[in-house]
Amino acid sequence: MYKREKYIIMTESDNLDSLISQLGQVKQRVAKVLDLAKELGATDTEVAMSRQQGLSVGTRLGEVENVEFTNDGALGLTVYIDGRKGSASTADLSEQALKRAVQAAIDIAKYTSVDECSGLADKELLAMAPADLDLYHPKTLTTDEAIAIAKTCEDASLSYDKRITNSDGASLACFEGFKVYGNSHGQLVGYPSSRYSLSTVAIASDGDDMQRDYAYTVNRDFDALADAHTIGQQASMEVLSRLHARKIPTGKVPVLFRADIANSIFGHFIAAISGGNLYRQSSFLLDAIGKQVFPDFLTIHERPHLTKALASGAFDSEGVATVDRDIIVDGQLATYLLTSYSARKLGLTTTGNAGGIHNWLLSIKNEQHHGGDFSAMLKKLGTGLLVTELMGQGVNVLTGDYSRGAAGFWVENGEIAYPVAEITIAGTLQEMLKGIVAIGNDIDMRGSIRTGSVLINELQVAGE
Repeated sequence: MYKREKYIIMTESDNLDSLISQLGQVKQRVAKVLDLAKELGATDTEVAMSRQQGLSVGTRLGEVENVEFTNDGALGLTVYIDGRKGSASTADLSEQALKRAVQAAIDIAKYTSVDECSGLADKELLAMAPADLDLYHPKTLTTDEAIAIAKTCEDASLSYDKRITNSDGASLACFEGFKVYGNSHGQLVGYPSSRYSLSTVAIASDGDDMQRDYAYTVNRDFDALADAHTIGQQASMEVLSRLHARKIPTGKVPVLFRADIANSIFGHFIAAISGGNLYRQSSFLLDAIGKQVFPDFLTIHERPHLTKALASGAFDSEGVATVDRDIIVDGQLATYLLTSYSARKLGLTTTGNAGGIHNWLLSIKNEQHHGGDFSAMLKKLGTGLLVTELMGQGVNVLTGDYSRGAAGFWVENGEIAYPVAEITIAGTLQEMLKGIVAIGNDIDMRGSIRTGSVLINELQVAGE
């Protein structure tokens, strides 16, 4: 049982004022920590705090499984003393607790080795007055309303077809809060944000076969989520299409990665050009700046300042101002992804990617490689494998070797013929990236990498 109480996701002016007031109070505490650290002997200090509050509900087969209320946050600080580093954190923001945390960080620093590459980001790179990127869209929602939305989603799935025999439930999550960052260079910045998601998992049975699949929607603006009925039906359609999957013969075939799966290819590429792997000599893309990595028709842009976007940010987790930049230009690698520390290790400058990437957009130079919508991409594939699910972690960023379990559909003459399962796809990331022949305009907007379906000329498929 759960307590039926009204939980307000802030939206009205007094609630908005409350959140902004909390943000202001936390800024004051961060400033206090910076002063304390200086008084206690720190050469430099950085402090970050996030606070999140929210509501998440889960239903299964018409019953409420869980109702969770979140209201938490913690302050973390790092001090630097002549090249030595110490860190501590606290959830207690009283002056006494803050002083203890600062002293603990300073005591830790006394026992660490000197590292000339550690320290704050260079002052001239910091975002002292970051722009408002419209990331905060509060919404009034009661617990009962949230439960009703989750139930509607699951009911739409269960009632879609008699072969939908079970459910792993539906969930609605609503979170909002803020982040504050400050350092001894005089930077003290913060912003509020919100994030909402709705998902359901459907189970289908037909004879001896049983399959599971899901659908979800996510947005910073609750009113921009796909409606619950649509998500429920989509989950059912996905799982029904997977019934009676077969194996396929082993061989080399063209492979189409559906848009929601294609972002994983770029995720492996991100790992290979990230500073941590580079300075450790653990990437297949060492010394690759200016070299051909993708086909020459592809350019990848990073756009951190898109309003309302899920991966937008005016500054990274080190306070460095984010800027528009091109990662790939005409297929050639234009930049690595660096933090201040990894940049110093490599003798370079941070790219403002501490904490991750910010909204990658793909552009295709000529129509030949514009795949069109999903149906057009299937026709471009012709006869081959459509991948809709990947399993396992068989990717080696050091060598580029790639081998993962997969499921999806066999396609013949541009039309889906039947579902396939229990197969493995293998190759190397080097070959996969250069082997892209088309990218669709069926773009998945639900993450930090905005890509359509990706067609690769050939991969090894192990089946029967």
